[in-house]
Amino acid sequence: MPIVFSESSNLANTIYGKCEAPVRMFLEQRAEAFDQNSLLKDLFLMGTSENYGDLLGTMTAMNGFQPVGENGAYPSDSMEEGYQKLIVYETWKDEFTITQEMIEDAKLMDMKKQPAAFMTGYERTRELFGAAIYAAFLKGAGSVKFRGRTFDTKGADGRPICDKTHPAKVKGANQSNRFSNTFSAANLGLVETAMQNFKGDNDEILDIRPDTILIPNDAAMKNAVFEAIGADKNPVNANNAFNYQYGRWNVIIWPYLNQFLGTGGDPVWALVDSTYNKEYGGAVWNDRIPLTVRTVIDENTDAAKWKGRARFNATGSDWRFIAVGGVTGGTSLS
Repeated sequence: MPIVFSESSNLANTIYGKCEAPVRMFLEQRAEAFDQNSLLKDLFLMGTSENYGDLLGTMTAMNGFQPVGENGAYPSDSMEEGYQKLIVYETWKDEFTITQEMIEDAKLMDMKKQPAAFMTGYERTRELFGAAIYAAFLKGAGSVKFRGRTFDTKGADGRPICDKTHPAKVKGANQSNRFSNTFSAANLGLVETAMQNFKGDNDEILDIRPDTILIPNDAAMKNAVFEAIGADKNPVNANNAFNYQYGRWNVIIWPYLNQFLGTGGDPVWALVDSTYNKEYGGAVWNDRIPLTVRTVIDENTDAAKWKGRARFNATGSDWRFIAVGGVTGGTSLS
């Protein structure tokens, strides 16, 4: 989202007035560069809100058309609410300072470093927060602690997003999207098939088509993934049979995941249906207030303080957009 700058009337007739436009330029340039490389837009349903909080939820499918014969009456069909989930927007703040001495001594490098570091801190915070939310999904956690505050990461059904016992709202058996299978060409096919068989809250078949492989930045995992999908022939034998996984996947390698997933054992991996995620709200990110920057003069130090404030939050809703593999205690597919 674009940065909103508050008018700074207290700078107009001061030594800081001439540096206000360059500082804005540094902030905007840095924000644009980060936005181009951010993975948040690929992994979350990104939205905006004008509310304190919003209720996320799903609707069950209708039963569909019925054969009624010639001149038959219209059968009554209906749908009902699925599980609901409330997301409340957190406030995030930071500031940086430009001293009067920087302006007087024309320390342009210091002037560039301050807004650049401020903007990098804001965008990196968003990326890290998104990775923390996703790591909680993959670990089967119902919450995550990020910079001293606890955030809810459960789905609308009250279970962790990746869990073995997702209950149906209306009818149907419990379902699992948490699997112990480590990554391989064969297990990629097994987890994909399991996702395609996920059912809705009314026990209906869904049009789930996973299209994205999500992994942390791990050399062995990258090698395994691209061995499995990177050639049009079977990568595991000399017969070179047709490899149906070739050309079908987007691969997201997210280094920010590493610090939240921990070490030890086989790295986890996940399949994501990006279309289902965006249409039904699996991982949801809403911006309530975009980054708003204002400046004030500190009467004690004569420094100009640039204060940034934003409100946003992210959480999980409909679990069916994702399945995780390689986790201890997960359902075993064979």
